[in-house]
Order: sequence, then C-alpha cells, then structure tokens
Amino acid sequence: MAHTNESVVSEFVLLGLSNSSEIDLFFFAHFSIVYVTLVQDNLMITAIISSDSRLNFPMYFLLNNFIKPDSVNGWSNKSVVTEFILLGLSSSRELQLFLFFIFSVSYGAAMLGNILIILLVITDSRLHSPVYFLLSNLSFFDMCQATFATPKMIVDFLNEYKTITFQGCMSQIFFLHVFGGSEMVLLVAMAYDRYIAICKPLHYMTIMSRRVCTVLVGVSWTIGILHSASHLVFTVNLPFCGPNKVDNFFCDLPLVIKLACLDTYVLEILVLTNSGLLSLICFLLLLISYTIILATVHHQASGGMSKALSTLSAHVTVVVLFFGPLIFIYIWPFESFPIDKFISVCFTVFTPLLNPMIYTLRNKDVKEAMRKLRNRHVGSKQIF
Repeated sequence: MAHTNESVVSEFVLLGLSNSSEIDLFFFAHFSIVYVTLVQDNLMITAIISSDSRLNFPMYFLLNNFIKPDSVNGWSNKSVVTEFILLGLSSSRELQLFLFFIFSVSYGAAMLGNILIILLVITDSRLHSPVYFLLSNLSFFDMCQATFATPKMIVDFLNEYKTITFQGCMSQIFFLHVFGGSEMVLLVAMAYDRYIAICKPLHYMTIMSRRVCTVLVGVSWTIGILHSASHLVFTVNLPFCGPNKVDNFFCDLPLVIKLACLDTYVLEILVLTNSGLLSLICFLLLLISYTIILATVHHQASGGMSKALSTLSAHVTVVVLFFGPLIFIYIWPFESFPIDKFISVCFTVFTPLLNPMIYTLRNKDVKEAMRKLRNRHVGSKQIF
C-alpha cells in the first residue's frame, strides 16, 4: 500500500565534535592538515605510478606495499644492497673519541631532563593542567627524537666501520618523520593552548579539557604517522644496486633516495613538497597564533605587551630553533653542504635539550615541584 511521505523536515542538523567556536577553529586547522596530507600523499603515489612505466597496476601497487614489500606491480625489487655505510661526522679517530664524550653527555642530559619533566607532571597535582599535559607529551617526543639515531651514532664513534642494515635504515627514516611531524603539530597545539590561556582566561579550563588535550595529542600522532608512511611507502621499494654510502650519521631520506638506481628527480620533488608543505602549514599556524595573542594583549592593556612577550618567549625560542634548521634544509634540499651535518646534529641531539632547558626548568611551578620531590627524597633517606 503506497503512502505519501508527509515529513516537513528538509534538512538535518549535525552537532559535530564540539559546540565551542574556538575548538571548532582549531579542529578546522588540524583536520585541514590531515586532509591536505592525505590528498598530496595520494597524488604523490599517482605521480610515481604515472612517471614510471614499470608501475602499471595502481591497485596492486598500493596493496603490495602493505602485504609484500619485495615487489611492486610485478616488478621485483632487484636491490642487492643489504646494508648502508654511514660516513659519520668525522674520519679523525681523536675527534671521534671527543665527540663520543660530548654526545654521550648531551644524550644523557636530554633523556634525564625529559624523564624528570614527565615524572613531575605525573606526580605533582599542581601540574595536572592542559599546558603541562602538552609539555609532558612534548618531552616524550623529544626523547623519541633523540633516541632514533643518537645511540647508534655514539656507538659508531667507537667502531671503525659504521654500517646499518637496510631494514634499520628504513626504520630510521620512518621514526624521524613520525616524531618530527608529530612534534611540529604538537607545537601548534601548544600555541593554541597559550592563545586560550591569554586571550580567553575565564574559559580556559572549559575549552582545554582533558578530552580536548587528548584529541590534540592523538591528531599529532596521526599526522606524524601519515606523513612518515607517505615517504616510506615508495622508499622501501626503490632499487638499490650499488652505491651505499650515506654522508651522515643516520639515514637521511634525501641522501638515501639519491643512491637508488633510477632517475629520482620526481621523487625528490615530491619528498620536498610533502615535508615542506607540512612544515609550512605548521609554521604559518604558529605565526598566526602568536600574532593574534600579541595583538589581543596589546589591545586590552598598554602594559600587557611585556607580560605577553615574557610568557611567549620560551615558546617562540623553541619554535625558531626547531624550524630554523628545517628552513635551511628545504631551501637547499638535495645539495650537500658542510653545515648539513651540523644541522642534523642540532635537530636530533640538541633540540631535545630545549624542552627541559627552555620550556619548563625556568618555570616557577616546575621548580617548586622539583623542590618538593627533592625534599621528599631527602626525607625518605633520613627515615632509613
């Protein structure tokens, strides 16, 4: 029996993820990054397939990268290279022993400082706030960033032959871009946290709830993994048939790609576009966030500029030191310069020191938490 649909509803209202306009704006920026990353990654794969006549089956190409990384579209990876030789920072034995001591101390200090921050945030109830939750996650990223290549570099200072397996090289490339990409997005989240704290202090705890902070950290991990996977999905299947010397202390993606036995010009451009676009978007979002904060504070109170600059000085310092090396890398991405190794050292070794030294160890609340922890430890010793 037929009946007429007499509904008067012509549309539905979607409640979305949040009813806060500030959070919606931030989600807009983050999910825009995710969307752009997904689009450009798929365009990258499409361009690779279109430019290489040996890649004739797109669906098989995509499936085969997840199921069987030894062949691509019926084209077996004929790589005969099973390991790469890392040329390191220097060929001087005396200098290597000196660097062994310097980087051992730097790595140990970075790990201890970041572990201390994480423990303080977990154990001290006064640090159970959004800003310190994000800072503790930044400390974790810094620990990972320092660990993916630095321990091997320190050990290699004592070895005459510095080699790394093919699988180890691909792992270094993957983790470098996972932690680097995730940390960039997390810095944007921290800038948003400072924007809410300074420009909307009465709504700070409502907007920056634990759920929102967890989502921000999850988005950071997601973008980092997608960014890294887009690089690894084609790098792991490149044919390496002879040259295997990497002029650095870890497997840097542009240097590894140049060792492949085919014309890599298109791949080099796509890698530059992938990493450069993510870095540029994050940097612009940070720049916009800090500009809005300073403009808002200046508009509200004439004496507020110095206070805002004091609050943001640590954030801006870390952003500049983090993105400074990246800017140099993307200006001359595939040209080798003597300073390249120094920039790599800054990014992988000294940058992880920035979090405990600049962000939190100069912070009054963190210093007080450290004092309480020390007194508690001394008191427990006196009891025994």
